[in-house]
Amino acid sequence: MQDLINEIISLRKELNYAIEVLKNRGNELAAAERIYRVELAKKILIERDRGTPVTIINDVCRGDAKIADLKFERDKLRTLYDTADHKIQAVKVELRMVDNQLQAERKGE
Repeated sequence: MQDLINEIISLRKELNYAIEVLKNRGNELAAAERIYRVELAKKILIERDRGTPVTIINDVCRGDAKIADLKFERDKLRTLYDTADHKIQAVKVELRMVDNQLQAERKGE
């Protein structure tokens, strides 16, 4: 039974760490999203001033190397954020499983 209690303690530490990682990655993602959107808006305004047809402005702007790199960076950070979120969910499931084992052992005593 002590092994299960130790495992619960370990999983709780892991869960708290994963939550901290998620928070940090969320902040990084938000910053990257802000940078991407601001630069995209600037590029759209530049293209409008150049007289680029409105029907293709979005494609032209998103095809710009700088804008594409910013979107790529944002998307990478989204993946890291999602991975941290999935880790939290996985640890929660493990925690429930170990807790159920502990409860079963207590009932068996």
